[in-house]
Amino acid sequence: MFLLHEYDIFWAFLIISSLVPILAFWISGVLAPVREGPEKLSSYESGIETMGDAWLQFRIRYYMFALVFVVFDVETVFLYPWAMSFDVLGVSVFIEAFIFVLILIGGSVYAWRKGALEWS
Repeated sequence: MFLLHEYDIFWAFLIISSLVPILAFWISGVLAPVREGPEKLSSYESGIETMGDAWLQFRIRYYMFALVFVVFDVETVFLYPWAMSFDVLGVSVFIEAFIFVLILIGGSVYAWRKGALEWS
């Protein structure tokens, strides 16, 4: 026999957390005024009239720079719990974290040599 009543709080939280954004979008869609016109459909850039086409292609280097930053930023966040409990974990975890840091350094050297960190 399954004890599903132990999960009542979980299901209630799941349903409520799903309904809140759905209701927020639905209410804003019902109550928001809909006024379409040439002003709504025009491009807006800081109050300055746009010159030429508003759709510009960005170089892939900007995306690569951002991706490398996000990857290394998230990976260094993994070091925080290890640093907080360093005295409890022991030498084996220190060696694992040292290998992790070496992999991070190797990845950053690889990205640097490939030119992913060059802005211009």
